[in-house]
Amino acid sequence: MERITVIGAGNVGATCANVIAHKDLAKEVVLVDIKEGIAEGKALDIWQTSSINHFNTRVTGVTNDYLKTKGSGVIVITSGLPRKPGMSRDDLIKTNAAIVKDVTEKAVKYSPDAIIIVVSNPLDVMTYAAYMASNKPSRKVFGMAGTLDTGRYRAFLANALNVSPNDIHALLLGGHGDTMVPLPRYTAINGIPVTQLLGKDELDKIVERTKKGGGELVNLMGTSAWYAPGAAAAQMVEAIVDDQNRIFPVCAFLQGEYGLKDVYLGVPVKLGRRGIEEIIEIELNKEEKKLLNDSSESVKSVMKVLDDMKLFE
Repeated sequence: MERITVIGAGNVGATCANVIAHKDLAKEVVLVDIKEGIAEGKALDIWQTSSINHFNTRVTGVTNDYLKTKGSGVIVITSGLPRKPGMSRDDLIKTNAAIVKDVTEKAVKYSPDAIIIVVSNPLDVMTYAAYMASNKPSRKVFGMAGTLDTGRYRAFLANALNVSPNDIHALLLGGHGDTMVPLPRYTAINGIPVTQLLGKDELDKIVERTKKGGGELVNLMGTSAWYAPGAAAAQMVEAIVDDQNRIFPVCAFLQGEYGLKDVYLGVPVKLGRRGIEEIIEIELNKEEKKLLNDSSESVKSVMKVLDDMKLFE
């Protein structure tokens, strides 16, 4: 691929650009930020590792210059402010939706065919904002949440079982955060159902820890995570660029799948060259369906907050 753009040169964006460069997925990675010198500095720092880490992808940093992003095949959006003390959820949505709308419109102007991956928070509703701003088919605009959440889930399971995380296959559905729907029934260690290796209590604790995975890191560091989110977004980029048809849980626009309509929600999809090649519907039991419906209602209520702001009229 000629060019990949990462918008937002904070910790997540810079980590994502770094991992993409290491994978040699494009001739150039462009890192964009609104703060003078930040993207340029981080891009230069990453590029200076090229001879050490043996990659050829050029890394360029720019301040608000979207012309330099022209012709990007994939755009990763990490822009937005973290929630500050005293800030309501609605304030955060309004602020970040305006940012996501602005950067999406600017990026799409120069890269009309690009696939957009959204990492900005609150994730599900910011993906919806990018979809509204881009005027693209929904298979080309989706969010990174499930890939990160399953990464956390698998890491916790690897610790509990003292096995390689590479042998763990897992799936999660639903919104990013407390309304996440983990699926122990679809979790296996090299084909062995996890329910045969871990008791229900221990599994429940791991599921709960996964739901609060982001909060745990904020409590430890005073800021949100970046290594795992950046790597998760880069893994999705790799699946697209190399047309891998990998199956990942991503935040996708449902239009009747799982009996849900007009909502951005985490579901398993096949990711390839055209973006979402297919949304995969798995069988859910009664309890799992209820959890997914509850998650959908929660996300829809936040999407309605955005709709009522009338930013896209």
